[in-house]
Amino acid sequence: MSKYADKTFWVDTADRVVATVAQAALATVTAGATGLLDIDPIEVASVAGLAGLAALLTSVALRGGAKTDE
Repeated sequence: MSKYADKTFWVDTADRVVATVAQAALATVTAGATGLLDIDPIEVASVAGLAGLAALLTSVALRGGAKTDE
């Protein structure tokens, strides 16, 4: 069975993507550290979204191998 057909793979991938997006958003917000009202939400969303996409593509391309029946 392909790893892409495994529900656990997609749950783990979604968990990784959500965590990465949250971490990137937090890093972007705190890197400026000029004040909450000075934050550009579009920039934060852009950086966080790109990080999430990278996490998704990394999981699809590199995590695990073909599942074997045990």
